[in-house]
Amino acid sequence: MNTYRKDNRMSHDGRIRSEEVATKFGRNLWRCRRRAALSQEELGARAGLHRTEIGMLEHGTRLARVDTLMKLAGSLDVSPAELLEGIHWRPGTASEGGFSISERNLAHRRRDECS
Repeated sequence: MNTYRKDNRMSHDGRIRSEEVATKFGRNLWRCRRRAALSQEELGARAGLHRTEIGMLEHGTRLARVDTLMKLAGSLDVSPAELLEGIHWRPGTASEGGFSISERNLAHRRRDECS
């Protein structure tokens, strides 16, 4: 697991900004959608979401709520963990805890899970 040092990706208190989490989630969503051979519109229809929301999630401009995560995972026939792959929470106090993002990709072990 890669933990980011204090740099431009961290907030003033040392935690990784939500934008990094949204970006990683978006990459995971895009990868699973492409493996399922679905357009954004098709995935949106299956999940009860508008295609523009799918695009915003994939581009990291929006972060999914839990209910949206479950709709997407069910519509793609993947585990919610697949969409959260590489996103980790490091427990700690308000000033010590934070997210870390890894580039480790579980899909190389489970290539068929997204299809």
